[in-house]
Amino acid sequence: MEFRDYYQTLGLQRAASADDIRKAYRRLARKYHPDVSKEADALERFKQMQEAYEVLKDPKKRAAYDQLGANWKQGEQFRPPPDFGAGFDFNQARRGRAHAADHGGEAGGAHSFESEQFSDFFSSLFGGGDQPFAAAADGPRRRNGRDQHATIELDLEEAHRGAVRELTLQQAPAPGSTTPGERTLRVTLPAGVTEGQSVRLAGQGEPAVGKGRPGDLYLMVHIRPHRSLELEGRDVKLTLPVAPWEAALGATLTVPTLGGSVDLRIPPQSQSGSRLRLRGRGLAGDPPGDQYVVLKVVLPPADTPAARELYERMRTELAFDPRASL
Repeated sequence: MEFRDYYQTLGLQRAASADDIRKAYRRLARKYHPDVSKEADALERFKQMQEAYEVLKDPKKRAAYDQLGANWKQGEQFRPPPDFGAGFDFNQARRGRAHAADHGGEAGGAHSFESEQFSDFFSSLFGGGDQPFAAAADGPRRRNGRDQHATIELDLEEAHRGAVRELTLQQAPAPGSTTPGERTLRVTLPAGVTEGQSVRLAGQGEPAVGKGRPGDLYLMVHIRPHRSLELEGRDVKLTLPVAPWEAALGATLTVPTLGGSVDLRIPPQSQSGSRLRLRGRGLAGDPPGDQYVVLKVVLPPADTPAARELYERMRTELAFDPRASL
């Protein structure tokens, strides 16, 4: 199988920090998410970057991967060293958590959802947390289930307050059957999940064979664009249209936030581009983000005789030169 350079996939140097890795993943997730990207190979690129992020964000997996060194090249027949992963327990990595109830079968109105597995290269190294096959204590062989990965979409308000979803997952056919099965999970996502966050559902991945351990299910959070609020990490930004007299004289305006509408005081002599902060009014968290309100002065149209007369009076009576500083 081919060796996969996870650093190259995310456009990173091997010395990249955890923050560099997170930023690179979020940037690429926005570019290649299959629901929004126009790139021809978006789905495949998205899967590759998810796999790279799964390894590099986890200190244990990254440390084990780094033991392979930087000399492996694409196209070589890769085999893991016999002692690969010695001293590491890949099953105990901590990630974001959610709660899931397995209802089994198919639920009416459930959202169609198909999970994706990682590459053979990933499985050869981490195998969903263990080697795929091993002998049980009483002799029979067992197979651990692989981890599975899927994307879940939320509105910004749902990410802020938490959400409950019913997900219909495809799974391998039962023994003796060729028809894929389905099962439905009722998932409770915690308040304050962020764009690109991986939420772990322990034991909800591929079923095990024999006495093996079932895999985990990882949900990658994608937050849909909001009609008026723009997400920046845990902070949110609102571009607020204001009339010239509101900016010049000051005003108290009602503005939307994720927690409901609040009154915001606009200081006199405000300009377009002025940035006001509502502390703690961003995405939920510990600490929560802030909301930034960017003012945009909007001119009323001069489309009536009275409006044109008013603009003429302003031109003659106000000693104002917008280009005085040039």
